Amino acid sequence: MDERDIKILSAIANLGTGSPDRLHEETGIPKSTIYYRLNNLREEGVIKNDLYDIDYEKVGLGVTIIAEVIAEYDEGYHERVGEKLSAIEGADQVYFTMGETDFVVIARLGNQGMVEDLISQFEGIDEVIRTRSMFTISTIKNEPRLLKNFEFDTLEAIADAEDE
Repeated sequence: MDERDIKILSAIANLGTGSPDRLHEETGIPKSTIYYRLNNLREEGVIKNDLYDIDYEKVGLGVTIIAEVIAEYDEGYHERVGEKLSAIEGADQVYFTMGETDFVVIARLGNQGMVEDLISQFEGIDEVIRTRSMFTISTIKNEPRLLKNFEFDTLEAIADAEDE
């Protein structure tokens, strides 16, 4: 995988589409090259389907970290600290939570050195008191299309409750 492949994959993630026209507009890569690259990425298993789900392990991001972050309480701290956590490279999900943990951060990284950098960046935030991190051993379920997790009747009931 080279720079053009990464540009295409980044554009797919940013745009939420694999449209060659949109990818060309975003990257400046010729459409014929985009078609060629997308086909190669499919054949290599990097792009798993036409919904452009990316196999993170195949692009070198196979280490998933779940980190709990405890921060010093202050008015509006959840927005300040949340923004700082969100800006850290590799942190793809940041949640402000209730209970003993203030934030949960999920990151996909390439290696242990990146994990050390991530934790150092967490701890470099003035408001952060401490962190607790877990490596995942294997992914049992990670369904990016949320609605697949529900039966039709459940979704219908939720929609009906919203109408009330």
